[in-house]
Amino acid sequence: MPSPQTIRRVAITGAVASVTAMGAWYGAGLKTQQDYQEVRARQVVYELPVEERIAGLETKRARLLTQKSDLEAKIAQVEAKRSATGA
Repeated sequence: MPSPQTIRRVAITGAVASVTAMGAWYGAGLKTQQDYQEVRARQVVYELPVEERIAGLETKRARLLTQKSDLEAKIAQVEAKRSATGA
């Protein structure tokens, strides 16, 4: 008859192996689902009419230009502070 320590060691080893296997299986499922959602999102974009795609790109461009002007203003403030302190 195996000792209680041997039984415990085998049980813990089996538990760790099963948790590792289930984690790998679950992670692979999440990755597959994420890939499917990305492909589906790309398909939806391509299924839109050209006018809607152009409108979406123009909206994105306007948002990016706003971010650009905000960042340029912040850079100007930092440069003004830097030149005022004489650094």
